[in-house]
Amino acid sequence: MPVKRASVKPKSRRVFGHLTRTRKTTLRAALYARVSTNDQQTLPMQNRALCDYAARRGWTIVMQVKEVGSGTVQRQMREKLIDAARRREIDVVLVWRLDRWGRSVTDLLATLQELEHLGVGFVSITEALDLTTPAGRAMAGLLAVFAAFEREVLGERVRAGLAHARANGKRLGRPLTAALQSDQVRKLRRSGLSKSAIARQLNIGRTSVRRILDRRTKG
Repeated sequence: MPVKRASVKPKSRRVFGHLTRTRKTTLRAALYARVSTNDQQTLPMQNRALCDYAARRGWTIVMQVKEVGSGTVQRQMREKLIDAARRREIDVVLVWRLDRWGRSVTDLLATLQELEHLGVGFVSITEALDLTTPAGRAMAGLLAVFAAFEREVLGERVRAGLAHARANGKRLGRPLTAALQSDQVRKLRRSGLSKSAIARQLNIGRTSVRRILDRRTKG
């Protein structure tokens, strides 16, 4: 009687808990390149490096995103790439350098965590950071530590700035509205100041000064 052999299923590799493609199909890669407004000449260099890396890994490039602008502004093209990840249209994001992707450590960590949740890998070729590997995921844990440190430093600076302002008698919070300065407006007017001068001194609009004085006259 022939002995039945148990079928052996091939083991599946996982990237961020998400099943990768089989050997018959390659990973779908999205390339993201960004330069500042004054440094656009490096954009072709980034694209060449990203394409070469994807070719060496055998990935299929399904999306190429190029962004020009300051690192402090909202990166709209990056958001489109993340939207593609949410629609499960890509398997891995490839960037030239980490600072091309994240505006800060906190921003970098937040976006990487979202990609992780979506099961999308992330690779930065300059830092040799590959979050599809165990070593890369360990480095991502260090990013969380740095992000917490960054938030604490910023918080300390804000608190120190507020304390310094209070010590120097600076008023904190929202500025007083013109209506709350009515008495001061009338007092300055009685002292002989013009409406324009009152507006400049109290940092309110001339229309507000005129309205306060006209209300007093009608009363």
